[in-house]
Amino acid sequence: MSTLDATRAELALLVLYLNKAEARDKICRAIQYGSKFLSNGEPGTAQNVDKQTSLARKVFRLFKFVNDLHGLISPTPQGTPLPLILLGKSKNALLSTFLFLDQFVWLGRSGIYQNKERTELIGRISLYCWLGSSACTTLVELGELGRLSGSMKKLEKQLKGSNKYENEQYRAKLKASNERTLALIKAGMDIVVAVGLLQLAPKKVTPRVTGAFGFVTSLISCYQLLPAAAAKSKSS
Repeated sequence: MSTLDATRAELALLVLYLNKAEARDKICRAIQYGSKFLSNGEPGTAQNVDKQTSLARKVFRLFKFVNDLHGLISPTPQGTPLPLILLGKSKNALLSTFLFLDQFVWLGRSGIYQNKERTELIGRISLYCWLGSSACTTLVELGELGRLSGSMKKLEKQLKGSNKYENEQYRAKLKASNERTLALIKAGMDIVVAVGLLQLAPKKVTPRVTGAFGFVTSLISCYQLLPAAAAKSKSS
């Protein structure tokens, strides 16, 4: 493959990536929390960027609550333990509620809905829903990692005497384990971000800490949304 062909392929992947509304939202999220880190809650250009980007992101999320509503009523994979099913459905319900209420926050902050006190109350309720969904996600990922670890150990015993990394099933489980570990880290850090936005521990979780954690989780989200072809090219 020539340099020009490789460049075209890479640009095609970039176009594919940027065509995703979710990817653009996560890039804006990185800008938002990066600005929050720089401003540390102090008035100025960085804080203005933080507020304006936060408001702009809400447009990307209009009607997005339908995604988790669909997940809530969709069947779960066979063999999933009941506690994990309940936690997963709770996560869907809380995240769907957060995204639904967030639309009213956008209406209030854009001046369409005039009741400022009600808007702030709805905003706090929506953030508590996001905090709850992040906690549920953390527990789900812990549970799924435990299940994966058990099945991988069982497979290792069956593959004793051979190279386990040459086994396709083992490699698939290892990949799933790595993906869930990353999702666990992201969910755990998002709990800190939610605590910071709600100002539940203002002395420990300052705007700068909130911004730093939010920026990192935004980068993780951007990585998770990379096209499969890009991920393959990186690993090859």
